[in-house]
Amino acid sequence: MENILEKIVSYKKEEIEFRKSESPVHLLEKQAGFNREIFSMKKFLMDPEKNGIIAEFKKKSPSKGIINDTATVEHVTAAYTQFGASMISILTDLPSFGGTANDLKRARFNNLPILRKDFILDPYQIVESRAMGADVILLIAACLQPYETRSLANKAHDLGLEVLLEIHEESELDHLCDDVDVVGINNRDLKTFIVDINRSIQLAEQLPIKILRIAESGIRNMETVLHLKEAGFNGFLIGEQFMKEPDPAIAFASFIDQLKNKLYESKSLRNDATRSGKET
Repeated sequence: MENILEKIVSYKKEEIEFRKSESPVHLLEKQAGFNREIFSMKKFLMDPEKNGIIAEFKKKSPSKGIINDTATVEHVTAAYTQFGASMISILTDLPSFGGTANDLKRARFNNLPILRKDFILDPYQIVESRAMGADVILLIAACLQPYETRSLANKAHDLGLEVLLEIHEESELDHLCDDVDVVGINNRDLKTFIVDINRSIQLAEQLPIKILRIAESGIRNMETVLHLKEAGFNGFLIGEQFMKEPDPAIAFASFIDQLKNKLYESKSLRNDATRSGKET
């Protein structure tokens, strides 16, 4: 099977060089987004009033093709904010995911942390992320060496951005460093795009106890969210589940309503069990 990640990294390197010549760093530093106040991913993930959902705006993917190319980023992300998402994730890779920097800029009116979801390989992209209004960058261990992860994470912190490190197998644990704020465990193998929901729980057991963790990919129902929450996850990145619907805003609102009901039922059952134990 073709290694999809290698193909993406190959064209991404060419894209970076083109963008460096088109929009040099000194011009990026003059953009309005470069000096805006950052929303903290860690703070929002730990907010008890939020639900831990990192809701994603994604038009297409290499494995599924077009997911939704009619919904607007303003409409969808406004609903994500309104109904209690902890964060917003915006794809900015055009060839494989149909996203652009302009999508992120158009979502910046939301008062939530925004993750720039792309394939970050070069310090230039971190400056670019700051300029377009991102609060968080994604570093994917599968396409970086550990020393590159450390260097890029340090650059991100120098610019005030937070870092989400994505791993999907045990060998990538050596990418962890002091400048990583949150670890995301991808249930999807980025080389084959095959999804295994148990990947998150197995890898999470090997992470440092204090580090915040999120599960990514393949989360399609409330039961999975509750299962991962019980396993110690602080966040859940979900996009396709909402974006595949004609109106992702309605799909998100419905999902959150059902999740609240499930959480209430789960809490009631625990309380009943506690009372029953005390009575016996």
